[in-house]
Amino acid sequence: MSYLLLKYLHILSATLMFGTGLGTAFYMFVTNRGKQVQSIATVSHWVVKADWWFTTPSVIFQPISGLWMAHLAGWPLHSHWLLATFALYALAAICWLPVVWLQLRMRDMAHYALLHGERLPGRYWQYERLWTLLGIPAFVGLLVVYWMMVAKPA
Repeated sequence: MSYLLLKYLHILSATLMFGTGLGTAFYMFVTNRGKQVQSIATVSHWVVKADWWFTTPSVIFQPISGLWMAHLAGWPLHSHWLLATFALYALAAICWLPVVWLQLRMRDMAHYALLHGERLPGRYWQYERLWTLLGIPAFVGLLVVYWMMVAKPA
């Protein structure tokens, strides 16, 4: 595969990962503010699907394509900007993995509450706070990764 094609796929994958992540997080965050069980059940259902369909493949493809591009371009893997990128990407992944687990549980609680005509349990809101807090370092970390990929600072 040519470097240019690989770079195109890497950028497309990064766009899907970041765009889907930001978009689904926004809709879930805003929907949770409304506290409407039916809306939360619907949105959480689709947030989980979007994560599996778009975010997960991109999360896997990003380091593979990034390392492949570094190899093709001849960049040493011990370059400071690459090491910082790896660390921040790992931080984002460490935050994202529990977010996926939390989203699955939140979706299930919302569907249960909807089916039984109940309010969301207190645990849902505990998970929602943790979900929000974990999203902040992941989001900021990826913003810095994007900047480093473009600027490649010394």
